[in-house]
Amino acid sequence: MSAVQLISYDQIISDTENILKRDVTRDEKLFAICELLADEIPSFSWVGFYLPDSEGEQELVLGPFVGPSTNHTRIPYGRGICGQVALSHETFVAQDVHSEENYLACSTDVQSEIVVPIMKEGEFAGQLDIDSNTKNSITKEQRELLEEICDLLSEEF
Repeated sequence: MSAVQLISYDQIISDTENILKRDVTRDEKLFAICELLADEIPSFSWVGFYLPDSEGEQELVLGPFVGPSTNHTRIPYGRGICGQVALSHETFVAQDVHSEENYLACSTDVQSEIVVPIMKEGEFAGQLDIDSNTKNSITKEQRELLEEICDLLSEEF
């Protein structure tokens, strides 16, 4: 990782911490984080959050996001990469979504995806889902950055 990239990622963490200090709703904070990531990392074409259904259904519900609209506003646990992460509670990186049997296509442009769970005291609280229109574009450093952001976010749930 270059020094410029390292500074940029440190700045994204600092900006995330500042967003989380704002006196606004959780959804407003989540949306601001979507905007931050979409603006600062050029390879991210869609950034959003999926949250567990508040009615107790085993489904994810689309939360705040930045990017093209999606038909996937509700995803059953276990279905697609997002549904898989809702059950596994493990970060999943697909460098080529077309090679994943469980991929739910949002757009024909999407080539790579990363889904990072948000855990609160060992319980699944939501997830950060990011699409890229470039194959093999999710780096180890991006994964670490996003996992750190999701750790910071756990306090919001």
